[in-house]
Amino acid sequence: MFGRRNDTQSAPRTVAAPQPAPSLAQVEKSAAPAPHAAKPAPKPTPAPVVAPVAKTVTAKPKASDQRSENYYQIKTTIFNALIDTIDLTQLAQLDGESAREEIRDIVNEILSIKNVVMSISEQEALLQDICNDVLGYGPLEPLLARDDIADIMVNGADRTFIEVGGKVELTNVRFRDNSQLMNICQRIVSQVGRRVDESSPICDARLPDGSRVNVIVPPLAIDGPALTIRKFRREKLTMQNLVEWGSISQEGAEVLAIIGKVRCNTLISGGTGSGKTTLLNCLTAFIEPDERVITCEDAAELQLQQPHVVRLETRPPNLEGQGQITMTELVRNCLRMRPERIIVGEVRGPEAFDLLQAMNTGHDGSMGTLHANSPREALSRLEGMITMGGFALPSKTIREMITGSIDIIIQAARLRDGSRRITHITEVLGTEGDVIITQDLFVYDIQGEDESGKLIGKHKATGIARPAFWDRARYYNQHHALGAALDRAQD
Repeated sequence: MFGRRNDTQSAPRTVAAPQPAPSLAQVEKSAAPAPHAAKPAPKPTPAPVVAPVAKTVTAKPKASDQRSENYYQIKTTIFNALIDTIDLTQLAQLDGESAREEIRDIVNEILSIKNVVMSISEQEALLQDICNDVLGYGPLEPLLARDDIADIMVNGADRTFIEVGGKVELTNVRFRDNSQLMNICQRIVSQVGRRVDESSPICDARLPDGSRVNVIVPPLAIDGPALTIRKFRREKLTMQNLVEWGSISQEGAEVLAIIGKVRCNTLISGGTGSGKTTLLNCLTAFIEPDERVITCEDAAELQLQQPHVVRLETRPPNLEGQGQITMTELVRNCLRMRPERIIVGEVRGPEAFDLLQAMNTGHDGSMGTLHANSPREALSRLEGMITMGGFALPSKTIREMITGSIDIIIQAARLRDGSRRITHITEVLGTEGDVIITQDLFVYDIQGEDESGKLIGKHKATGIARPAFWDRARYYNQHHALGAALDRAQD
C-alpha cells in the first residue's frame, strides 16, 4: 500500500476474535507490528462517532483519570508502531484526504495485530488523534476547529488553557511529551520561513488562517515550550457584529464608520486581548476600494478585503545575526511605494516617528494600534517611543507633531467580566502650552452588574455637536450623517 515502508510485510488474512482489552504491559510489549506473509482481511470501517467538541476540552472527572492515562499510553504505543511502519516520504506525496485514509488503514491494521479492543467511539478518537499528530497540529486540532475560542495557551506538554467568552479555563488537552510539542511548534513556524530552537528561542509566526502565534522554548521557558495562539474567526467581523455584542452603540458605530470614510488618522489603544486588531479590521472595511493600502506588521494578521492591498512583514535575524528587517525599515520603505493609507499592525518602537511623519505628509486615513490603558496614556506612550528612538527633539515639538498627525484615538478594553467594550472615542485637538488637549465624543459608563456578575453599562455621547473633524466630514459629504448620529446619541 502506498505510504508503507517497503520492508514491512503484512499480517495474514485473519481477523482476531474479540478478546478482553489487554493490560498496559501487554500493549507496550511490542513496539511495531510483527511481520507476516500476507495482508489481513480489511476490517469493516465503523461509522464515525465523533464525541462532542466540548468533551475534548473540558476537564474529566477524577474517576476517569486512570482510563485517560491508559488511553494516552496506548496511543503512544500505536503511534510509535505507525512511525516504524509508514514511509513518510511517500506519504508526503499524497493529498491531505488520501493521506488520512492511508493512516487510518494502517492504524486499524496495527490495532488488529496487537489485539487492542476498543469501543467505536474510542477507536474513532484514536484514529483522529493520530491523523492530527502526523498531518496536522496534533492535540491542538480540536481547539483550532472551534470558532468560540479566542486564545490557546499551551504551558508545556501537560497543561493547555483556552479563553472562551473572555474567561480562561483549563482543558484536558495534553501532548505525549515536550518533544511532540516542540515538533508542532517547529511545524507552525517553518510554514512562514522561521525557526525556533535553543539558539533562537523566541519566535512570532502565524497560521494559514491568519491566527497569531508566539513560541518561546527552553532554555528561556523553564517548564517546556510555551505556545500561545491568538485565534482569528473564519468569518471576518464587521462593525455591526460589535454593535450586536454591545461593544459599541449603534450611533457610536456610525461615527466610527464616518471616521474611516473621511480618512481621519486613527490610533487604536488598548490592553492585551482588548480587541485592538479586531477593531482595526472592522475600521478598514470603510476604506474605498480604489485606495492603495500598505500594511506593516510583525506577523501578518490583518484581513483587509480591498483589492489594492500590499502586505509587508518584518523579518528576524538569521543564525549569523544578519538580515533583520525592523518595523521602522518597513514603514520607511512603504513611503516610497506610493501608499494612500499606511496601516501599522502595532506601534511599539521608533517606527512611531515615521508613522507620524507619514500621517502628516499626505497619507491621510492611516491607522495603527498600541498598548495603553487610556487615550491620554496612549499619547504619552507615543511620545516616549519617539524619545527612546534617539530623536533629540524638544518635548513641545514632539507633542505638536502628535497633535498635527493624530485625529482620533479609540480606546478598547476587556472588562473584568471578560466582555470587550470600546470605552472612548476621543479627538486630539491641539496643544495649550505643553499640554495636549483632547475631547471625548463617546464614553462607556459602567452602571453596575447583574446577578450573574456581568457588567451593565451604556455608551453615552458627551454632547459635542460638531467635532473637530466636522469640516473634513463636510469635504467628504458625510457631515449630515455625522450630525444625525450625534443628535440621536443625545436622546
